[in-house]
Amino acid sequence: MMVKYELDKLELKYTIVELGEVHIVGNMSPEKLSQFKLALIEMGLDLIDDKKTQLVEKIKNVVIEMIHYAEELPRTNFSDYLSEKLNMDYTYMSNVFSQTKGITIEQYIMVHRIEKVKELLIYDELTIKEIAYKMNYSGTSHLSNQFKKVTGITPSFFKAMKTFRRTGLEEL
Repeated sequence: MMVKYELDKLELKYTIVELGEVHIVGNMSPEKLSQFKLALIEMGLDLIDDKKTQLVEKIKNVVIEMIHYAEELPRTNFSDYLSEKLNMDYTYMSNVFSQTKGITIEQYIMVHRIEKVKELLIYDELTIKEIAYKMNYSGTSHLSNQFKKVTGITPSFFKAMKTFRRTGLEEL
């Protein structure tokens, strides 16, 4: 709503305003672009007008949605899921993501899966075996190995800890 308000205030015509995306109709003068950027900064937002950075943000949003907000993880390969969701070649997306973020999409997904596993361990409603199934791991040993690789501790030890260490999604 705040972004729409700023667009209207600057008398800019737009077609889509969704989370993280605005389509401006026509050309925007450098002066209005500057005013819009300043308004976004005041709101704690940033304008991403570089195509590769936009792609990286789209990939990050799909991964976060897929892992943290979907009822179930897709039972297909994550690479196939991303390609289908963004209608793009996975190799291209992977190269752009790695160049921009300094990590692979697979590493990014792994870190998010482990954060989701931590959340499920904290809720203490599922066994580690059930969590492994829910998060598409081949078994508890695969989950445990990946968890230890990322966190340095086992899921069982994490579950037994009194103070839980979770990382905010924006920090991943």
